[in-house]
Amino acid sequence: MKLRTGEYFVREVAISLKRNNWMSFASVGTVAVSLFVLGVFLILVLNMNRLANSLESQVQINVYLEDGLSRGEREDVFADINELKGIQSVEFVGKEEALTRLKERLGDQRYLLDALGEENPLPDSFEVTMADPQLVETTAQSIDKISGVESAKYGQDVVEHLFDITRLMRIFGLILVLLLAGATLFIISNTIRLTVFARRKEIAIMKYVGATDWFIRWPFILEGMVLGLIGGMIAALVLRSFYAAMAAKIYGTLAFFPLMPQYPFMNYVSFALIVSGMAIGMTGSAISLKRFLKV
Repeated sequence: MKLRTGEYFVREVAISLKRNNWMSFASVGTVAVSLFVLGVFLILVLNMNRLANSLESQVQINVYLEDGLSRGEREDVFADINELKGIQSVEFVGKEEALTRLKERLGDQRYLLDALGEENPLPDSFEVTMADPQLVETTAQSIDKISGVESAKYGQDVVEHLFDITRLMRIFGLILVLLLAGATLFIISNTIRLTVFARRKEIAIMKYVGATDWFIRWPFILEGMVLGLIGGMIAALVLRSFYAAMAAKIYGTLAFFPLMPQYPFMNYVSFALIVSGMAIGMTGSAISLKRFLKV
């Protein structure tokens, strides 16, 4: 593209935006609103995915030891567990600590343990955390075969349901974002089509005097790109404020909720919205021009 031609395209974009200011305002508004809605669902889906990862990472295997094991035998079991694939950490929980935890869990109903007197029926155990939660089942089966281990429990039904729920969350989130992206493109391309329709006579005249399709396309594509850029920037700014307010509200009631940290997360989302706005603006202009170039 020659420099003079590029200057012409830029000048045409500026003139068009000024001449069709209300239509340009409507296009920018549509882009901003559409991308904001898409951005809201995107951050919800990404936070749902983070929550799913957090829930999966908390899955543990409780390894209950046989009674009467010596310290050396416990250390042998500890070493055997650590040799297994995918182990992140192994923590020993003595029977006294296990009883203390049970009392704390029972809260006001701890009196139910009074019938035990001084007897502690709970065994020594290990709490095993996995680096990959998907390996929980096979690892529990391997630990169950280690000498000195009474049983290895991980709440099979609960874990399977948890994995099903997190899998559905991810699939639903991906489908939702794709549907919203498609709807956003449809809405924006139809809005830009109104701008192109208002200038259909100008396009026809340019065709009659010998202008090539690409010579006609470029100002409209650049205009769509500018409209998408402005709309994307507005959507990104509003979304950043929305996420900050939402995070403050959630942390005010659920301090340990695993939200995505605002930085650099929102920087990435803002960049994605701005680039998406430019891409959608360009695509919408290109789609809208097709029928008007057939003269």
